[in-house]
Amino acid sequence: MSGPEHRRSHGDRERLARGEQPTDRDCPCCRMCGLTATEAERLERADERADPEREREPEREHEHDEGRHEAHVDHSGHEAMFRKRFFVCLVLSLPVLYYSPMLQDWFGYTAVAFPGSEFVGPALGVAVFAYGGIPFLRMGAVEARNREPGMMLLISLAITVAFVYSAAAVAFDIGEPFFWELVTLIVIFLLGHWIEMRSVRRASGALDELAELLPDTAERVTDDREGETEEVPVDDLEAEDLVLVRPGANVPADGVVEEGESNVTEAMVTGESTPVTKEPGDEVIGGTTNRGGSLRVRVTATGEETTLSGIMRLVEEAQESRSKTQVLADRAAGWLFYAALGVAVVTAVGWTAAVGFGLAVVERVVTVLVIACPHALGLAVPLVVAINTSMAAREGMLVRDRIAMEQARTLDTVVFDKTGTLTEGEHGVVDVATTDGWDEDDVIALAAAAEGDSEHMIAQAIREAAAERELSVPDARGFEALEGRGVRATIEADAPIPGGDAVEDSETVHVGGPNLLRELEVDPGDDLVAFADKAGERGQGVVYLLADGEAAGAIALADVIREESYAAIDALHEMGLEVAMLTGDSEDVARAVSDELGIDTTFAEVLPEDKDGKIVELQDQGKLVAMVGDGVNDAPALTRSDVGIAIGSGTDVAVESAEVVLVENDPRDVAHLVRLSTKSYRKMQENLVWAAGYNVFALPLAAGVLAPVGVLLSPAVGAILMSASTVIVAINAQLLRRADITLE
Repeated sequence: MSGPEHRRSHGDRERLARGEQPTDRDCPCCRMCGLTATEAERLERADERADPEREREPEREHEHDEGRHEAHVDHSGHEAMFRKRFFVCLVLSLPVLYYSPMLQDWFGYTAVAFPGSEFVGPALGVAVFAYGGIPFLRMGAVEARNREPGMMLLISLAITVAFVYSAAAVAFDIGEPFFWELVTLIVIFLLGHWIEMRSVRRASGALDELAELLPDTAERVTDDREGETEEVPVDDLEAEDLVLVRPGANVPADGVVEEGESNVTEAMVTGESTPVTKEPGDEVIGGTTNRGGSLRVRVTATGEETTLSGIMRLVEEAQESRSKTQVLADRAAGWLFYAALGVAVVTAVGWTAAVGFGLAVVERVVTVLVIACPHALGLAVPLVVAINTSMAAREGMLVRDRIAMEQARTLDTVVFDKTGTLTEGEHGVVDVATTDGWDEDDVIALAAAAEGDSEHMIAQAIREAAAERELSVPDARGFEALEGRGVRATIEADAPIPGGDAVEDSETVHVGGPNLLRELEVDPGDDLVAFADKAGERGQGVVYLLADGEAAGAIALADVIREESYAAIDALHEMGLEVAMLTGDSEDVARAVSDELGIDTTFAEVLPEDKDGKIVELQDQGKLVAMVGDGVNDAPALTRSDVGIAIGSGTDVAVESAEVVLVENDPRDVAHLVRLSTKSYRKMQENLVWAAGYNVFALPLAAGVLAPVGVLLSPAVGAILMSASTVIVAINAQLLRRADITLE
């Protein structure tokens, strides 16, 4: 690809690298608080002035149906807005409460009087309404236009009615104003939404991390015979260009190796933990890392046609495909909104018919509409969310999306990536076989000695096995790497080995695979052949130890299964969840791990785009799916899944694409997450019952149902009941901290 399309692709990548985000046409967080772009930017600049060391959050563009919402900071701006308004309104509310005649009467004190002191409450009440109520009024208007009444519309109704009635009461002396009730409503709901925004805040950096995998420049070969190169921007590359990829550099575009041989790390794209040997004719993927020798690569795809760009598109599409989920409290608020309006209408009609229209009727209707919005409802869910978020963090789980925490309780399928998630992501020695006259410690010690100077992951695994066994590894000299076959070294004479006193004479030791045996024409013997065949069936690799040209033993290596994985799978099965595994490894390797752990469904040899498709396939079967992974290739699947869970040691892209991050890299935390979600949801339900239950009694009493027998709920008593329900909700939320979510 070339020309404008290519430049646009690289321009998008540069825009992402600068921290700008793709347009999100349905930002639920923005719709919730109605924060304007100008206000968000102003708050962001204020935060920077207050804390110069603070790193500026990436800006994000939004485009809404109602006007434009551009150059808007990420959701931390909403949190900052609610936090600032809460503290300002809290300070302004204290004098309102102090000068409230009703509170003075309740608590038996007399406020300090001075000329104009009677206007302190009304003046500050108007200020709190104008400053603290704006976000609720904005979003209440959006809910009204969308015909989706929720918490914001209920809050807007309550504070507007309280304000209008209170202003009229002061202006026309028609009754007791509700300014103290007005300011406490606003302060409590600002607090609740501050807590909510803090818990829901989620960075959107997955595409940034993907973009950073590609280098900014490339070395294009200008004269193949002379070896001359020029450094050019990646966006200037075209198909058929020849580029030089030096050791340690990232491949700038998809292509085919024309010259050179090297090991290339593709884990960030394919998920394979083992570096892949690349020779002339082999394909390489843009964004992968060259670990060995220099490569000359003929470019076959650039820009949007590359594999990495395809993954980026999948991530973005998966993000945009998320369905809008309304929180439980919003649904309850919607029901209460209609209930309040219905009771208010019935109250107006009933009292007008009974006593005629007058001030008493207006006071009854206002009382109904004001107390229909309990403080407790505003805290019922945010308090539980805040507590379960802190509990999750204490247990090694970082919750980035509260909706994901809610949904975790309803999961019926958990899909694990294999490498680095269920397994350690690195090879380890899993078995050893020996010939007559040798024992396992002999074989491990001499193999570790021979591999002493090698940086290959197999050499590291053998050396780690020797260290775990606390073996004395003899000195070796003359190390030589035999490309594609293994290594050779000489063990010094008189060097001690675990199985004997010492090596009598200098001994040549080889460590390698079947290619080494063929080159040296060594027959390993029937026992070692059978051992290798059995290991191959389990998806394990085998290297042989040769001492002076004779086979001494064989070592089986495999990507080691985490000890925690066994308990994690068992716990999920006990909860009734189905467990699946996705991997790019071969069928044999995948089946070996799957059988060992008792996994229900296994998807092997899966490419990145297929991982995303497997999640969709499961969802199309009506399943609620969680994806657990740690690699770049897992990012689309993590984002597409109903609940994305990233292993904390994984790549930044996987972490940024997930709703939950397992800091301790412990798959058992998936079971902990489901348990915490279940217990938290139960607390939310209990709190909503307490909060809404208040209305079951308060609304009929406020309407005057028991007026014929002399029972009429006054605003003061309604306020007491409201406060009591708030205290109960807060205490009940705190009881969540006692919940035990750990596995037995």
